[in-house]
Amino acid sequence: MSLSRRSFLGGLTAAGAFAALPRAARAACPFRVSVINDEVSQDFDHACYVAAHDFGLQWIELRGMWNKNFVDLDASELKQSRDILAKYKLRVTDIASPLFKVDWPGAPKSKFSPRTAEFHADFDFKQQDALLDHCIDLAKMFSTDRIRCFDFWRLDDVKPYRAAINRKLRQAAQTCAKHNLILLLENEMDCNTATGAESVATLAAIPESNFMLNWDPGNAATFAGSHPFPNGYNLLPKHRIGHCHAKNVVRKPGGKWEWAPVGTGVVDWAGQLRALMHDGYHHAVSLETHWRGAGTAEASSRISMRDLKAALAKAGTGCFA
Repeated sequence: MSLSRRSFLGGLTAAGAFAALPRAARAACPFRVSVINDEVSQDFDHACYVAAHDFGLQWIELRGMWNKNFVDLDASELKQSRDILAKYKLRVTDIASPLFKVDWPGAPKSKFSPRTAEFHADFDFKQQDALLDHCIDLAKMFSTDRIRCFDFWRLDDVKPYRAAINRKLRQAAQTCAKHNLILLLENEMDCNTATGAESVATLAAIPESNFMLNWDPGNAATFAGSHPFPNGYNLLPKHRIGHCHAKNVVRKPGGKWEWAPVGTGVVDWAGQLRALMHDGYHHAVSLETHWRGAGTAEASSRISMRDLKAALAKAGTGCFA
C-alpha cells in the first residue's frame, strides 16, 4: 500500500460531499444491481459511464482501476475515483478487496497460490492486518458498509488449520464491527470456503452477525457434481447472505469447466434471483463476468449484463421494468 493510514485519514473529510449524493427514486427492484468496475474496463471513468448510462445502474463494486488494485491507489487517484463516482451518481456496494487471499502460514503451499499477482494484488500474510485497516478507511471514504474477503488459498487438507483460520476471520469481523462494517466472505473455488456446504460450516464457526457471505453460485458451480442452486443455496442461512456475485460456468468432460455468460451454464439465474427475492434478500447482485468470450471485458460484460437483466425480468423482480 503506497498510502499511509495517517495521510489517508486526512482525506476522509472530503467524503462528506460524496456521502451526500442524492439518491435516485427507488424502483421496484429489491436488489442493488451492480457490476464490478474492472469487469468493464481499467479506465474507471469509462467503466462508470457504461455502468450508469449503458447499464442503467446506480451501484458499482470497486476492485481495480488504472491497472492497480483499488487498495493500492494513492491519494490523488482516490480523489479522482470519488469525483468520477459523483459525476455518474454511482454508489459503492462494497470494497472488493483481496483480504486474506494469501497462503495460510505454516501450512503446505497451496497449489492454487498464484505465481503472479491476481487482480494486481500482491500481499503476504504479514500485511493482512494493515490491509484490513486500510480497507476500513476505504469503506468510510467511499460510503459503503461492506468489505469483501476470502479465507486463504485452498488446502488439500484444511482440517489441521481450520480452527486457526476461523479465529483469524472472527478477529477481522470483530475489528470491522467496531466501525459498524460488515465483512463479506466470498465462497471462492481456489480458497477454503468454496461451496454452499462449506459456506454453511464457516458461517456456523463464525457467529458474529456482521460476518456475512458473498454468495457466488458461479464459483460453487466449478466443482463437478455441485448444484449451487437450488441445492447449495437451500443450505445457506439466508439472513447471513450479504452480497451476491453473478457469473456462470459450463462444464466440460473430465471435470473441467469454463466461464460462461450469465444466461448460459450451470446456474439457473432466474431461479436464484426469484429465491433471493422470496427470502427477503435486498443487498447487491453484482455482475462479475469473468467470461471473455466476446473478445474484451467490456463486450463480454455487455452480454452478461443483458443476460442478467433478462433473468431479473424472468424472476419477476421488477428491476429495470
